[in-house]
Amino acid sequence: MSFQAYLDMVRAQTGKTVSDFRELAGAKGLEKHGQIVTWLKTEHGLGHGHATAVAAALLKAETRQATPEERVAAVFSGKKVAWQPLWTALLAHVQALGADVGVAPTETYLSLTRGGKKFALLQPGVKGADVGLRLPSQVPAAPFEPAGSWNTMVTHRLRLTSPGEPDAALLDALSAAYQAR
Repeated sequence: MSFQAYLDMVRAQTGKTVSDFRELAGAKGLEKHGQIVTWLKTEHGLGHGHATAVAAALLKAETRQATPEERVAAVFSGKKVAWQPLWTALLAHVQALGADVGVAPTETYLSLTRGGKKFALLQPGVKGADVGLRLPSQVPAAPFEPAGSWNTMVTHRLRLTSPGEPDAALLDALSAAYQAR
């Protein structure tokens, strides 16, 4: 479920928008994440995930108001810009597979979705980048490893140490992850 889907669900459940919750939290003097989550759960009946999404939107409003393009650019800020060509190549590859590909940027990584469901992600860093793939019916084999607790939304992890074009094995695995969704 995307971040926006959580917020949409909260609005459907409570009739309140993030702006409404911002006013209410401000009136109560709530400024910390934990306080806001507890308040949303106890006074508004939200589940933990939905309360956390609203709290994040309240506390990091400027991030949530950025356009998707601005959020993608922010992921590649500073020395991480070296990984942008890899992202461009991965995105072009999956967009050629179907028109149902979406991009869901967070503050630290970019997810690729099919029909709103994540099938891959790229998390660039200063010293390396990680590619995650969701291939639940396949056992990870070299060069891939189990994703484990690194990101529980994917099953496979590929650690990259130098930027460059994706190799055939990565593109094949990316295609398989797309098809699996």
